[in-house]
Amino acid sequence: MSIWIDGVTLEALNAGGKDTMGEHLGMEFTEIGDDYLKATMPVTSKAVQPMRILHGGASVAFAETLGSVASVISSVKAASHGAVGVEINANHLKAVKEGDTITGIVSPIRVGRKIHVWDIKIYDSREKLCCISRLTTMVLGE
Repeated sequence: MSIWIDGVTLEALNAGGKDTMGEHLGMEFTEIGDDYLKATMPVTSKAVQPMRILHGGASVAFAETLGSVASVISSVKAASHGAVGVEINANHLKAVKEGDTITGIVSPIRVGRKIHVWDIKIYDSREKLCCISRLTTMVLGE
């Protein structure tokens, strides 16, 4: 049984990122599971630091995008009123070189009425874990 609201499609998720940082960085949702979302992002010159490895801020932007989208599609209230990030952390475990592609998988830790907590794991193209992040979001509206 899926945790997502009815009618969620990859096309809709990707269309929702138009004209955002996610589109600028090349983020693309690729899979919707019963209790997870998966997305990819190329490691291009837009997302690297001077040493030509993935910038930690780009990893965090990727993680926050995955968690925020998950939050919005996990609740009818969040889908209509929105959800915002209130806290994020990230442990950068392995460098990823320019030219690679990362994959992120977001899954719920807790989906409450107002507060959601998400686990985001980011892997390189060899499926090596390179970043672990946790995002807390707050559902907007009364």
